[in-house]
Amino acid sequence: MRALPRSRRLLTGLAAAVLSLGLAGCGGGSSSTQCGLDGCTVTFPRSGNASVSVLGVEARLVGVENDVAEIQVAGQQVRVPVGGQTEAGGFTVGVERVTDAEVVVRVRP
Repeated sequence: MRALPRSRRLLTGLAAAVLSLGLAGCGGGSSSTQCGLDGCTVTFPRSGNASVSVLGVEARLVGVENDVAEIQVAGQQVRVPVGGQTEAGGFTVGVERVTDAEVVVRVRP
């Protein structure tokens, strides 16, 4: 296997750093956000009106009823069951888990 030239390694590293910064999310209120190259996982408190800025758009938990979360992403409101996913505002939105205390949502470009 041939090693990449130093300049190519530096550009690859720089591109990865810029991309990871571009994907970094910001938590909001009592929500937490973890982002990587494949999207962001947002943990919302189940009660309350929490929103976060993630991947350059706002994501907000509207409510939960019978293990179906109502989520607003980039201004588009969708209902997603636990384990399911749908499209909203150009993103794939999935609900990983709903408990008495929190709702875990995955947002991918």
